[in-house]
Amino acid sequence: MTSLNSLKRRAFLASLAALSFGFAACQSTPPQAPSATGGGSAPAAGGAGGSGKTAVLSGAGASFPAPLYQRWFAEYNKVEPGVQISYQSVGSGAGVEQFLAGTVDFGATDSPLKDEEKAKFKEKYGADPIQVPMTAGSVVFAYNLPEVKDLKLSRAAYCGIVTGKVTTWNAPEIAAANPGVTLPSTNISFVHRSDGSGTTSVFTTHLDEACADWTAGANKSVEWPVGTGAKGNEGVTAQVQQAPGAVGYVEYAYAKENGLSMASIENKSGNIITPSPEAGGLAFKGATIPADFALTVPDPADANAYPITSLTWLLLYPKYDDATKGEALKAVVDWALTDGKQFADQLGYVSMPPETNGKVKEAVTKIQ
Repeated sequence: MTSLNSLKRRAFLASLAALSFGFAACQSTPPQAPSATGGGSAPAAGGAGGSGKTAVLSGAGASFPAPLYQRWFAEYNKVEPGVQISYQSVGSGAGVEQFLAGTVDFGATDSPLKDEEKAKFKEKYGADPIQVPMTAGSVVFAYNLPEVKDLKLSRAAYCGIVTGKVTTWNAPEIAAANPGVTLPSTNISFVHRSDGSGTTSVFTTHLDEACADWTAGANKSVEWPVGTGAKGNEGVTAQVQQAPGAVGYVEYAYAKENGLSMASIENKSGNIITPSPEAGGLAFKGATIPADFALTVPDPADANAYPITSLTWLLLYPKYDDATKGEALKAVVDWALTDGKQFADQLGYVSMPPETNGKVKEAVTKIQ
């Protein structure tokens, strides 16, 4: 395995440009999500009074993009004070359920809608749902080993951790990728999600592809062979913070904001990759996004790509009884993908390339 701890931003930008469309076919203090009004950000564009439009919108779903969505909605309210948007980080599974039930104005998921979910939606509403990617991000192995600063995990190591076959931090599978590092004999405490989770779907989709001994499948909820559960990215973050020897999977922004150590992991090419937005962006190099935007890349082929990276989707209705809500959502999406891009960059998400943004905006214009 070759250590590749630094990536060139030029390669990252090239990979985003390569995306194309195939339309022919707990700590005493709880873990912190990145601040919705954090200091140092550029002022939001737009006049102080906004357009004068008013709308109150509510959404629910994935915790993976929650820090970004909450930041976007807070910043957008500065542009359009009459538009108030609340977002509940309840997990992708609950978000999809609420979206299908019609109890929210929009949903959010890290796992694209399944065929049966689309069919259920169409049966109830008489049209197809609008599913659009808003950003992308990486799922990382966050760990609590104060004495180990730059942990590297081979596939044998991290596949062994999630299957319960690697049980101590000084196991040979871990030591092999960390020469010269004094690893403790501490037992490994694996923390997974307890709720229906798009982050779990992203994570297990990768495990299903990359780990020969993984038999639990790929879904928002699985029967874990080992570990303890916690709710949301927030809950997993708290569990890892609390327990020395713990390791869990969380979205990159949560680990970054809470100062958690993140392991570098082996990708398909045998290279050890440090998680970063640049390395995450390379996962989509050369990919063709289908008409419904449901692109997944379980184990990216690019030699420099971080291997557990996913798009995350906003779920919208094709028609709103209150037309002002539909118009407000179209405006919010347009703003998020243009003026709001700076906040995705600040928080460590992967911004969508211009071509993708253009197709998303086109899809959203269908809202009535």
